[in-house]
Amino acid sequence: MAAVTTTDDSLAADIDACCRLTGTFTLRSGQVAPEYFDKYLFEADPILLQRVAREMVQLLPHDTELVGGLELGGVPLATSVSGMTGTPALFVRKKAKEYGTCKLAEGPAVAGRRVTLIEDVITTGGAVRDATLALREAGALVEVVVCAIDRSPAGEQPLADLGLEIRAVLTKADLDAARAAATATATDAAGTA
Repeated sequence: MAAVTTTDDSLAADIDACCRLTGTFTLRSGQVAPEYFDKYLFEADPILLQRVAREMVQLLPHDTELVGGLELGGVPLATSVSGMTGTPALFVRKKAKEYGTCKLAEGPAVAGRRVTLIEDVITTGGAVRDATLALREAGALVEVVVCAIDRSPAGEQPLADLGLEIRAVLTKADLDAARAAATATATDAAGTA
């Protein structure tokens, strides 16, 4: 995994404050977690969305020909990144539609083109894996996924077997550190009150 190169010092704290929910949540992988990062909360906020997209732009490989947003959370991010870079966007469905063009990927043709996938949150990489395999089968060159939040366990790269590099704006550790700093600040403030 590439090193995190976020230049927006308060982004982790702002995303954490906006999106971290506590409770009991079943993840796409089937795992049950005591917390959940509701990425739709930052993706629906135009200011946070733009801040995340700006960071994603910095992580794009220089030879990217298409940015492929994965349904559903990757689509607003890919659209923002596309608008900032002028790189055409591609919208990748979870499964090909069964009517009209019957496409899995909506937008320009992918055969022979270098596609950088855009995803919101990666935990096990299941959706990215499915999209990568389908796009490669269609002739696309897919080697990198840029995500807003990498929640995979520290030291693990769930897509290494595909030769797919994950470049993350933030990791779970970044968000946990932001949460710990906010909690410490709140505790200090309560102690001096």
